[in-house]
Order: sequence, then C-alpha cells, then structure tokens
Amino acid sequence: MKRSESIANPAPLGLAGFGFTTVLLNIVNIGLVNGGLETSFVMTMGFFFGGLCQLIAGHWAFKLNEIFPATAFTAYGAFWETLAFWWLLDMAGLTGTPSGGGIAAYMILWGIFTFYMWINSFYHNKNLVIVFGTLWVLFFLLGAHFALESTIILRLAGLVGIICGFWAIWTSFSIIFFEHTGTKLPGMETF
Repeated sequence: MKRSESIANPAPLGLAGFGFTTVLLNIVNIGLVNGGLETSFVMTMGFFFGGLCQLIAGHWAFKLNEIFPATAFTAYGAFWETLAFWWLLDMAGLTGTPSGGGIAAYMILWGIFTFYMWINSFYHNKNLVIVFGTLWVLFFLLGAHFALESTIILRLAGLVGIICGFWAIWTSFSIIFFEHTGTKLPGMETF
C-alpha cells in the first residue's frame, strides 16, 4: 500500500476482520460447535468485525488510491453485512427460508467474484494468493453444499474456510510485523 501522512495502512484491520470472522463461522460449519448461541456470535461478529471493519478498511484503501484492497475489503465487508442481516431477518421470522438453489447461487456468485480477485492477487504477495485461492474454493464448496444439501461438503468447506481465515490472520500479523520491524515474514514476498 502507498504511505500517507494521514491514513494508516488499512490492510491489517481488513484482513483481521475477515480472517477472524471466517474462522468463527467455519468452526460452526465444520461441526466443532452447534448452531444456536454460537451462531448469534457469528452474526454479531459478521456485522461489526467482518462487516463494518472491512468497510472502514475499504474506505481507507480508496483514499490511498489502492483499487485492489479497496475493492476487496469493501466487497467482503458488504458480504458479511448482507449475510449477518439475512440471519437477523431470519431469526426475527421476517423472511422465509430460501431454497438451497437460491443460497447456492449467492455463494457461487461470490465464488466468481473471488476467483477474479484471486487472479489479481498474483500482483501482490504470496499470502494473498493463498487467502483468495482458498476463499474461491470455499465459496464454490458452500454453493455445492447448498445445492446438494451435503453435510460432507459443508464439513470440507469448513476446513477450507478455517485455513483461509487463519491465512488472512497470518497475513494481517505479517503486515503489522513488517511495519514495526522492517522484517518480511514468509509469504510476504511477491512473485
């Protein structure tokens, strides 16, 4: 990212918000915890850390004229906001249950968006290639899960999601570490 006297690098915040929220949701998807109260924590984390913090990071990236992180953080912040808002409406009984095909289409569209972001991540660093690479796989697996109603595919998606989320967390840490020490950790090199 370009340096600014008035705006700090927003990438660590956006990646942390994305990463931690993704790990939490996929702990539920993999079956390590049940739905219920744990799902409400995913929803609230989706609204604020996964959603709001990424929207803020995207706004800061736009101010720095960084189109890739601005697009990524704003889009995935909106993803978490829409998902959490749908859960809220569902919990309040204000929506009907969408078809598996409808949710599958939603996930597949996010997979397509993520696939072209993955291609563009090759111009950044190796960690981002892994984050976006695992993320597009995750979205397509979730699409397959909802289309086929397969618990096995959901568990596999959960595993991929946990890897994706932890890689985003590692990347966030790596950026902060580099900015404090000047030392690049593994994966921060570009191609």
